[in-house]
Amino acid sequence: MKHILFILILLLSIPAMGQTDFLAKQYLNDGDYDKAVVFYERLVKSNPRRPDYVEGLLSCYQQLERFQEAEKLLTDRINSKSASPSLHIELGYNYLLQNMPEEAEQAYEKALTYIDSNPNFGYLIGMRFERYALLDYALRAYSKAMTLNPQLDYNYYIARIYGEKGNIEKMYEAFLELLVRGKSPKTSILRNIDNFISQNPEDPNNLTLKRLLLQKAQANPDLLWNELLSWLFVQQRQFNLAFIQEKAIFRRAAENDLQRMEGLGEIALEDGAVNQAVPIFEFIEKNSINPVTRLNAQLNLIDIELLETSDKILDRVNGKFENLIDEYGYRPETLQLQIAYANFLTFRKSLPGEGEAILKKSLELPLTKYSEAYVKIALGDILVFGQKFNEALINFSQIQKRLKNDPLGQEARFRVAQTSFYKGDFDWALTQLKVLRGSTTQLIANDAMQLSLLIADNTLEDSTQTALKKYARADFLAYQNKDKEAIETLDEILKNHKGEKIEDEALLKQGRLLEARKDFDAARLNYLKIVEFYGQDILADDAHFAIAELYRKYLDQPEKAKYHYEQIIYNYQDSYYFPLARKNFRILRGDVVN
Repeated sequence: MKHILFILILLLSIPAMGQTDFLAKQYLNDGDYDKAVVFYERLVKSNPRRPDYVEGLLSCYQQLERFQEAEKLLTDRINSKSASPSLHIELGYNYLLQNMPEEAEQAYEKALTYIDSNPNFGYLIGMRFERYALLDYALRAYSKAMTLNPQLDYNYYIARIYGEKGNIEKMYEAFLELLVRGKSPKTSILRNIDNFISQNPEDPNNLTLKRLLLQKAQANPDLLWNELLSWLFVQQRQFNLAFIQEKAIFRRAAENDLQRMEGLGEIALEDGAVNQAVPIFEFIEKNSINPVTRLNAQLNLIDIELLETSDKILDRVNGKFENLIDEYGYRPETLQLQIAYANFLTFRKSLPGEGEAILKKSLELPLTKYSEAYVKIALGDILVFGQKFNEALINFSQIQKRLKNDPLGQEARFRVAQTSFYKGDFDWALTQLKVLRGSTTQLIANDAMQLSLLIADNTLEDSTQTALKKYARADFLAYQNKDKEAIETLDEILKNHKGEKIEDEALLKQGRLLEARKDFDAARLNYLKIVEFYGQDILADDAHFAIAELYRKYLDQPEKAKYHYEQIIYNYQDSYYFPLARKNFRILRGDVVN
């Protein structure tokens, strides 16, 4: 009977205890320390070994400046059998709050003595010192523990502290030591170092890291130092210097792996460093023993060559493609060649029939469902170019059904919508786009949103869809690389449908086409009109970003670029362009950007 009574009392007390715990934390979080202290005193009395209750009560005492009670609370626990060394740090901090630095120092020193008997206390003591920004004491704790027990490795925490103290060289040393020992993932370490360097090779932090890496490479010719130097040069956009390091790595590595070199070339190409990318891909072409790797390099070199377009270049590239087809043939492993050549014939030579024939031959190969999907999407694009809309829709729809929840299936669905839009079948396009607005791929979701709003807005305003049909025609002409005709068609919309919903869409589309033709002043005027007359509409952020990029990349007016990036940062925080606008703004302002 006594046992049953005890259990009942215990069960009844649990809700009361839980309520006390909840109220104590709630009052503490709200800063109502007078009320919080009452509940924490009860909790500590009934649960003296709960460190979170002790810390809550201690915080209340200190906030209420009841330092003597805080000291008694701490000393009682320090004098208990299982006292934690961190209690001495808490006691020292309590003295510091009372402006008693000598007493605080004594308490801190006492905490450090615990490491002598047990170096594993280094982590607990170091972290508690860090909590109160006592960084020098934290360094002593970690260093002392590592000296007494070389098996311990607190270099990560030491590096972080040096970074907070602004001692960049020692921070680098600690992080590099971690890499040498293999105690932390390289990506994690580089992420931390990246916070302290910039794209500027003359930045003092960059120069310090470069000096340390070169010194270590001379003292110990380990490939690690070449890899880190290459990484640093990539961050500084010095791809030619990174290339030198990658060549050294390739020649000294046991395996003839050009994967790192491929990555460097692609980064250089994406960054627009075309002249630096060329020798990288040429090196891969010359040294690769893997036919697919070699082919990819050759295709990248062709893409670079096609950045300048003339009949002479097109003829030369066509000859290169023919030679590559002869060399590699039609194989599942070389689909990228067949697709690239088909696209070249269609979109550069305006020979969609020849491109179509190549891909239909590719579909006869034994392909996986994903390889088949890539070929069918490419074939569908070519069929659209040749205005074989129905056949293109069949290809896209097959992929959409077969890979329903896959990003490739969503891409195919968007192609269905886009093709239907070109055909003037706006209702079916809108049906597909409504599904895609929830796409897992942000770019597809954003494109789907914009196209669906374009159709919906201009269908409501104009039941005959006259302006929308003209816009679809202009969009299709742009798809066929008939930019001049597309610009003229958009001019017609801007003259005959002024003030209608379609106007801002036409201005943006025309601006992008003008920009592609390097008519930057005309493009700028289009974007400015959107900002001025449609500043509250859906395309305002697109216009701000487009004009900011013009000012930054081509017109050399960074202050004006900053203004337009700033508009997105402050007024369009849900914009697709927000992250990039913030990054570019910070770069122009001179910040260190990861």
